[in-house]
Amino acid sequence: MTTPHDTTPQYPFSAVVGMDDLRLALLLNAVSPAVGGVLVRGEKGTAKSTAVRALSALMPAVDVVGGCRFACAPDAPDPGCPDGPHGTGAAEERPTRMVELPVGASEDRLVGALDIERALSEGVKAFEPGLLADAHRGILYVDEVNLLHDHLVDLLLDAAAMGASYVEREGVSVRHAARFLLVGTMNPEEGELRPQLLDRFGLTVEVAASREPDLRVEVVRRRLAYDADPAGFAARWAAEEDELRRRITVARELLPGVTLGDAALRQIAATCAAFEVDGMRADIVMARTATALAAWAGRTKVLEEDVRQAALLALPHRRRRNPFDAPGLDEEKLDRTLEEFGADEGTGGDDDPEPEGPDDGPGGGGPEGGGCPPQDGGPDESAPGPELPHQQEREAPQEQPAAPEQARESGQAQEPAEQSAPGAGGEKAAVGATEPFRTRRLDVPGLGEGADGRRSRARTAHGRTTGARRPHGALGKLHLAATVQAAAPHQRVRGRRGPGLVVRRDDLREAVREGREGNLVLFVVDASGSMAARKRMSAVKGAVLSLLLDAYQRRDKIGMITFRGSGAELALPPTSSVEAGAARLEQLPTGGRTPLSEGLLRAHEVLRVERMRDASRRPLLVVVTDGRATGGPEPVVRAARAARLLAAQGTASVVVDCEAGPVRLGLAGELARELQGTAITLDELRADSVSALVRTVQGNRKAA
Repeated sequence: MTTPHDTTPQYPFSAVVGMDDLRLALLLNAVSPAVGGVLVRGEKGTAKSTAVRALSALMPAVDVVGGCRFACAPDAPDPGCPDGPHGTGAAEERPTRMVELPVGASEDRLVGALDIERALSEGVKAFEPGLLADAHRGILYVDEVNLLHDHLVDLLLDAAAMGASYVEREGVSVRHAARFLLVGTMNPEEGELRPQLLDRFGLTVEVAASREPDLRVEVVRRRLAYDADPAGFAARWAAEEDELRRRITVARELLPGVTLGDAALRQIAATCAAFEVDGMRADIVMARTATALAAWAGRTKVLEEDVRQAALLALPHRRRRNPFDAPGLDEEKLDRTLEEFGADEGTGGDDDPEPEGPDDGPGGGGPEGGGCPPQDGGPDESAPGPELPHQQEREAPQEQPAAPEQARESGQAQEPAEQSAPGAGGEKAAVGATEPFRTRRLDVPGLGEGADGRRSRARTAHGRTTGARRPHGALGKLHLAATVQAAAPHQRVRGRRGPGLVVRRDDLREAVREGREGNLVLFVVDASGSMAARKRMSAVKGAVLSLLLDAYQRRDKIGMITFRGSGAELALPPTSSVEAGAARLEQLPTGGRTPLSEGLLRAHEVLRVERMRDASRRPLLVVVTDGRATGGPEPVVRAARAARLLAAQGTASVVVDCEAGPVRLGLAGELARELQGTAITLDELRADSVSALVRTVQGNRKAA
């Protein structure tokens, strides 16, 4: 939706406390939209959206062709504009738009919609523009971008790559320009972005709430002052806002004259190669960012400090190889690379003849100032300098537990402590996981209607056409043949005289499509003493880690229950964040008895609650165990009863048999039969296994 006109003043950008890197990244995009946008990652409640919305007030106004719905520039209108061709009418000046894309938006709302009935009967391209048209030459803001549906992500990727949006309905097509500054915010705990979309963001910034009491006090003080009197608060920061607008304009004018020398280009190329980023987009983004940094500082030459800051903003999200890798950049390695390829090139140092630019403007004039005005400069404000050093800001998110891949690289996961944890009743310390591998696809039987994904068969908005039906509500994808077939018998009665087909609303048919959906994959992991052997538990964790990676790639939600000792624990409530699942798995200790029934009963309760929350998302239960059940009265009988309870609800299930050794009891297979599911071994879980494993749960259920 386009940001509505509101008389309430926006929270001033210059009044945002701290968040140096975020404010700098946004300002660099204001100076040079070619940088490619910003992805803001951070925990909830860190003013991500506030800062992004405040940016729109700083953007210079744009000239548009009067009456054009697609914001064509008067001096260079789009020759293919649906409202064109444009004459020499008067131009209009309007503020830069910030368009917000809701997570639940439809495809037609994003790209626009054609009036199919008029197109068939009159041959008229009656087109209603969507959000991409509204965002042209402005800002497209996606809050919770990681929760955006896959088909909308695909449309965004196409528009961002081509600078245009195409709307096609059975041979009738409309094209219009769609070049915009893409800004997204996300909470990593709710799931990661697809790599293709991640790479489309020029820069990325990690934000976290400050742990400094004085800064937190200032945040609260300013927010309360704004809520009490928005107009008065905005007026107190008007001078700082005007100065930022002026400086953005000056930097834009200076930008074409900034020189990016060969030495700086070599440093950029060497840095991207050293960090093994994919493709060449990182090099281009770094070059544009370094140039914008120089213009923002008032210089006409790119220095080594610009290259360094550009790397810190443009590379962290591009060096990740899987969702378990923590974002970030090794700054020591970065400094070594810059020194190696820049020591003799004269790209920095005290002898550089270029002036450093003003240091008394907003933010001190350079990248180390965060590109923003002093936060204690507003009238009636007594803030104790809220600017945080870049190093302090970057270190905040690194306090999280190490990802499995990092732990393996550092050797921490290879030699876990053998001794029991003190006071844990025989509990063993956590061991690391083996390398993840590509797993076989495990499907839920039947045909679902859940969220788009890549696991189980479902009726979806995208996929292969399997039939036609009358539309329920707004028309989706038109089934042309079925529509013509429905309208043809009535042409004489309707008085058809010309070549056009007389089509009524009742004739329209939409295509029924079959694709794949994402499921809720609930892991129930046996962490009891029978699984506690070091190599065995490492293999089990490696298998679960592999399944987590598979769930990420197939756009599933995941949850994790562990059982050991005397009960079961919901280690990870259902979420889209596989990172959180990997972290819980890495820290999982083992030991004690095997309360299998408790784990299954806890799974039954979790699935019951999730069905009430989202009835369309079908679950897949993955039980990782050797099948043993101990502890409490009649543990085997109680486990079988709990399994039958899950089977009675139609829960699709897979039992990953972890039993090892020359003598095997086959208890996991018996559990799978009670669950009416499939039992597979760790070796059969691998996609490259030679064994002829039945790939779907449905096949096993039919055999039963």
